[in-house]
Amino acid sequence: TSVLICIRQYFVDEDDTVPQKVVVQKNSRRGVHFRRAGPRQRVNFESDEVKACIVSCGGLCPGLNTVIRELVCGLAHMYNVNNIFGIQNGYKGFYSSNYVAITPKTVNDIHKRGGTVLGTSRGGHDTKKIVDNIQDRGINQVYIIGGDGTQKGAYEIYKEIRKRGLKVAVAGVPKTIDNDIAIIDKSFGFDSAVEEAQRAINSAHVEACSAENGIGLVKLMGRYSGFIAMYATLASRDVDCCLIPESPFYMDGEGGLLQYVERRLKENKHMVIVVAEGAGQDIIAKSIPASDQLDASGNKLLLDIGLWLTHKIKDHFKSKKMEMTIKYIDPTYMIRAIPSNAADNVYCTLLAHSAIHGAMAGYSFTVGMVNGRHAYIPFYHNTS
Repeated sequence: TSVLICIRQYFVDEDDTVPQKVVVQKNSRRGVHFRRAGPRQRVNFESDEVKACIVSCGGLCPGLNTVIRELVCGLAHMYNVNNIFGIQNGYKGFYSSNYVAITPKTVNDIHKRGGTVLGTSRGGHDTKKIVDNIQDRGINQVYIIGGDGTQKGAYEIYKEIRKRGLKVAVAGVPKTIDNDIAIIDKSFGFDSAVEEAQRAINSAHVEACSAENGIGLVKLMGRYSGFIAMYATLASRDVDCCLIPESPFYMDGEGGLLQYVERRLKENKHMVIVVAEGAGQDIIAKSIPASDQLDASGNKLLLDIGLWLTHKIKDHFKSKKMEMTIKYIDPTYMIRAIPSNAADNVYCTLLAHSAIHGAMAGYSFTVGMVNGRHAYIPFYHNTS
């Protein structure tokens, strides 16, 4: 009896919820709550009936391999699941590649490497083909790691599975290096990316300090949001100007960027600028025709704000007959191709294990930390 009581204290009660908002007014409505993540006393799958598959989609991010490893090890060690398969090269791998059997032994040390051992790709989502393949192969747990577009795809898979009446749990693990997924506190890999971005800023600072009127310009990832640029700026303490998509700026005239650069060089003899890749796209479009091309995920191709700023600053100082040196550093893909740091490794482990507990209980969801607690978020909340 004492053993059972000890075990039961680790189970999550079915009535436990996590509020989306923790700061409310006295007369506020109850608001949105999500199921609290964690192990359940009752599960919907027997260990020997589980046939699970794991797929990673979209761009790279530190921690992908850790999530894959912990999904495999968690299924095997916590629930004694032996049938686990990897889907290669993203969504299209469901219908164009062979499934690869994976075990704790085959993924033992992959968390020490960047990238994803399963491979990844953008696009390739064909709901009918994917669900046909899931049904034909007898898969009943699908773990999908990816960003906004990937989670929308997971929602479509879930809806088609429900339409067919299949006993299949779909668990999404949200991923974006930009840290701009709605509802969740933070996306995995973000801390590691900021840490690596800070190294690039440090290099730019050294270059700027070592030249007369030296400028170090660093371009970082951030299509629609500037979290990486801003957090790396705050961490380094060496940045004089941080440009992000959320905050418009202009180049010329009183209060413009060029005037600020000129004043800063007169005051300090050097400066560092950090810019997110999505910043200033409206300004560049006035001088360079914007492309209407889209990438495989449906995102509009961005113009290179880093190179454009470099040329603009050079031309400005040349017209003023002022000496200056500018060094442009673009670590865009370097910061996402690294292994995850200690904090992200722990976070990835908790996300993976929470996903497993939810899938074993028969839920379909996106997993994430909400106000410091792991929760199961319905797909439509992340895709609406």
